[in-house]
Amino acid sequence: MALTPSTSRPRGRPRGFDDTTALEAAMRVFWARGYDQAPVDMLCRATNMPRTSLYNLFGDKEGLFLASVAHYARTRMRPVIEALGPNGTLAEDMAAFFAQVVHLACSDSDTPGCMISSVLSDAAVTTAGFRAERDRRLDALEARLAARLTQDGWPNDGACPVSVAAALAAAMARGIVARARSGQGADMLLPVGHAAVAALMALRGTTGDATQGRDRIVCDDV
Repeated sequence: MALTPSTSRPRGRPRGFDDTTALEAAMRVFWARGYDQAPVDMLCRATNMPRTSLYNLFGDKEGLFLASVAHYARTRMRPVIEALGPNGTLAEDMAAFFAQVVHLACSDSDTPGCMISSVLSDAAVTTAGFRAERDRRLDALEARLAARLTQDGWPNDGACPVSVAAALAAAMARGIVARARSGQGADMLLPVGHAAVAALMALRGTTGDATQGRDRIVCDDV
């Protein structure tokens, strides 16, 4: 018997449904409103999915939120991580990193801040699964920062070892996106990013001219 390709849609997917488009829409709703203020009916309208289809595909609202966070990491966090290179000196790469943080947090007035450090962190206060996801994502960013510092030969002893410097850089980035979430624009936050780089380089005790360790850091899903 000859087999013909199936033309049926995967179970739960309405006609015209596209995973990426739906996740982009859901992500923007969560990012703009926060988890608690994004009702399922609004998410269904944004994703063009009936409630039954949404539950079949993602299990529940929590499942859709976690899928949206993963989509955000793939599409929005990638330029931030790739800015760390190494593409130039440590100071240049850190400046590029903070510039991308500001761009991410301020480029769209409908979705200010960062979905991970703003929305996911808020939702994590009351939900254990979200706490685990938040911690995993934040730890992954600090690991990327630590890898870049290590490639530059950052000293791992003294008052500011690599792990502390990476945690500090991540904390400063989170401070920037928190200010963006509260309404501050790029014109106010770019100078903060410049100051963050200067503060980090002062802790290292160098101007950041080291060029060793130019192997590119692989960008995984942060």
